[in-house]
Amino acid sequence: MAEKTFPLDKDKLEKLAETYPTPFYLYDEKAIRENARRMQKAFSCFPAYKEHFAVKALPNPYILKILADEGFGADCSSLPELLLADMAGMKGEELMFTANETPAAEYRKARELGAVINLDDISHIEFLENCAGVPELVSCRYNPGPLKEGNAIIGKPEEAKYGFTREQLLEGYAMLKAKGAKRFGLHTMVASNELSLAYHVETARLLFELALEIFDKTGIRLEFINLGGGLGIPYRPEQEAVRWEALTGGIKRVYDELIAGSPLYPLAIHTEYGRPVTGPYGWLVARAIHRKNIYRSYIGLDACMADLMRPALYGAYHHITVAGKENAPPEETYDIVGSLCENNDKFAVQRKLPKIVTGEKSGDLVIIHDAGAHGRAMGFNYNGKLRCGELLFREDGSVLRIRRPETTDDYFATLDLRGLDEFS
Repeated sequence: MAEKTFPLDKDKLEKLAETYPTPFYLYDEKAIRENARRMQKAFSCFPAYKEHFAVKALPNPYILKILADEGFGADCSSLPELLLADMAGMKGEELMFTANETPAAEYRKARELGAVINLDDISHIEFLENCAGVPELVSCRYNPGPLKEGNAIIGKPEEAKYGFTREQLLEGYAMLKAKGAKRFGLHTMVASNELSLAYHVETARLLFELALEIFDKTGIRLEFINLGGGLGIPYRPEQEAVRWEALTGGIKRVYDELIAGSPLYPLAIHTEYGRPVTGPYGWLVARAIHRKNIYRSYIGLDACMADLMRPALYGAYHHITVAGKENAPPEETYDIVGSLCENNDKFAVQRKLPKIVTGEKSGDLVIIHDAGAHGRAMGFNYNGKLRCGELLFREDGSVLRIRRPETTDDYFATLDLRGLDEFS
């Protein structure tokens, strides 16, 4: 069972909400650091290891700085993500640039920063050569197609837009070598939020076998294999987390079987986890401001799917607790909703919870758990909604605002209004 906790009691949370009105995200620095250290220790069983945190999961430089302090690099897929990681102190080959359909300017910036470019398609080899030049170290992303099942979130690999086929990889590495590349990596990403340990171990086996085939057919000795990310977290209390030690133990057994005695040893292992690094250690906090009783009972929050869209987009479950009522019996059944003009703006559907008091200032504080990855990052401004801010709960018990809430000035900032009065 996954225990759902929150670092502040009701009184402290109410006091925090007086300084920083809801809604807001809160992240736990101590928990993130401790998890990062457990992860690093578990992967130390390999001759060399590097985690490139998936910036898309939580693109805030304060969080990235915490992870940089713990020895993490970053996986980036856009120019702003590269700049955020660089801002946080992640440099050179600590950066993986895993993009697709990438503009030339972004390849040039990745080269300028010394990032490891992870190519997504064989046609991008010539494109990269023409716009930025082929670097000494380059990686390629593999799409195994029907050889590997995907899962509900990421879909079937053969239907995904990402990666080289096996045949294209063999040709692509030879092309890159001919164009001056001297060091090589291999990467894949075939699932998202996957809790099956066996699935991740099987992915490692697939890549290790492919690495040996590449060496046999091209003579290219890969420097690292990036196992990607995709490891899930237990959003539901009844689910079990995949322990880092169990994950690395399973992968290490396959590594020892296939790689340890081969010409590829000591092949380095890289990963790009995001969700299991920060996901359980972030919460969206909102105030219950309205109650509506029609065919169902609804509790309206001052947050909406512009702040957390996973439930609406994927039908995803996020556990919900009510501050001060964590141990109270679930007396009522609610849909927990926001104010967006869309019927799927729901954080929970027919969820049994303690009785919730509503009101602009007197309403209960509602805590939405496991929002520390792909939460605030996926926000949007549809319907003119303004995204909430982010707070960091420091190890010393203080709270630091690391992103302010958006304002109407932010919303209008990109409009060119200089000629509006004369426009007709």
